[in-house]
Amino acid sequence: MADTKREIERKYESDDSGLPDLTGVGGVANVLDMGVVELDATYYDTADERLAAHAVTLRRRTGGTDAGWHLKLPVAPGVRDEIQAPLSDRVPHALAALTRSRIRDAALLPLVRLRSARDLRHLVDADGKLLAEVSMDAVTAERLTGDGGTAQWTEIEVELAEGTAPGFLDKVEKRLRKAGVRPSASPSKLARALADTAPPESEGRRARPAAPAEPVTAGDHVLAYVRAQRDAIIELDPAVRRDEYDSVHRMRVATRRMRSAFRSYGKVLDRTVTDPVGDELKWLAAELGVDRDREVLTERITAALGELPRTLVTGPVRARLRTWAHVSRGGSRRRLVDVLDSARYLTLLDTLDALVTDPPLLPAAAGKPEKVIAKAVRKDFAKVSALVEQAIDLPPGHDRDLALHEARKKSKRTRYAAEAATPALGDPAADLTKAMKSLQTLLGDHQDSVMARQTLRELSVVAHTAKESAFTYGLLYGREEQRAAAVEAELPEAWRAAGARALG
Repeated sequence: MADTKREIERKYESDDSGLPDLTGVGGVANVLDMGVVELDATYYDTADERLAAHAVTLRRRTGGTDAGWHLKLPVAPGVRDEIQAPLSDRVPHALAALTRSRIRDAALLPLVRLRSARDLRHLVDADGKLLAEVSMDAVTAERLTGDGGTAQWTEIEVELAEGTAPGFLDKVEKRLRKAGVRPSASPSKLARALADTAPPESEGRRARPAAPAEPVTAGDHVLAYVRAQRDAIIELDPAVRRDEYDSVHRMRVATRRMRSAFRSYGKVLDRTVTDPVGDELKWLAAELGVDRDREVLTERITAALGELPRTLVTGPVRARLRTWAHVSRGGSRRRLVDVLDSARYLTLLDTLDALVTDPPLLPAAAGKPEKVIAKAVRKDFAKVSALVEQAIDLPPGHDRDLALHEARKKSKRTRYAAEAATPALGDPAADLTKAMKSLQTLLGDHQDSVMARQTLRELSVVAHTAKESAFTYGLLYGREEQRAAAVEAELPEAWRAAGARALG
């Protein structure tokens, strides 16, 4: 079983002068000498260093209090999630799986060995509470492949203790800088080791992703948006595997954003190339969405049920709802992990990489974003406009429900198109994004009401067959009808407000 902790730390260059006195910094009452610890770590990566290219580290370490396997995933500058597994001879399957979106089918190999003599200090407050760990690390790095280069250096590492405010690190850094200590030029020991021990010619090594140039053309802006969604899918993969809160939803949104960009900006990216990719993204979104709609409806009906007086809840309604909510969940978690391990999914990731590396640009991609992108957004908005107007003109009922559902889908697409356009078009696109999000939320509430009523009808039939009272289901159904009617009454004004923010 793997354990996870949030690691917040900063690294500094060091010479032989040692640590400056940190007593009094940010409430530090005492600096405790914890002795010297000998650490021995072997870092694993692919032969072309794919993990390092994504600032991910995987190591097997002995010595210290946390001997074992450690996988570190970047969260923000200076912040990583460290996932630990017990010591073993092979890379634990649980950790290897969390690297799959980065390495695909490539093998994990031992690349670098780091041996560190860690002179450890604890910074504690007046009550003896640990604020941070500070260490002086004398590091020896040895490359285990190729020419087997070596390197040595000393660095200072300051790691925040759990419960200490991040601002404490700023105070420590101020004292260190005053003493002449400067932040490390390398983000991690591994990054420095790979650089300092690299063979003279490293043709097999994967180049670090260069920072994208500032977008200029319409194609630049569209590709920047597509690239961001590709990155989100890859980075969210480990979170989905670990069942982190909202990770499945966020990955699903990334697939939708990319598909929307392909469709909205079909004059920029060749749809004969992107449509098949969009089909695969739709497949992935569907796999990610298994049980999601049922969860949303369960939450909605449960909340509505909780608002009813107890005297109006007749029969085992909550039990029926729980049974309905869990009827399809068996094995769905395992199924999702199997999808992320599948050849189809890994091929999709390879395809996305190829697409952003060698994009199928059309002549319009070279055009000015103020013209090309704005035209695409206006076209999407016009489609939403037509659908909303059509729905408003229809009488309440099934046909209007379908029309509003289509308007919801198109409003989502327009929102994403405007979102992609915001860096190029500025406030007008940002305003439209906000307006489309509000409209999408309103129409989403209406669609949820339609689906809730369908579910309530199904539950009432089951209850009636079991000779239970269907009164509460009917009451909830009526309330859902009122909610839908309220949305329909609010829609014309909401639509006018959205139209006022449309791009001119």
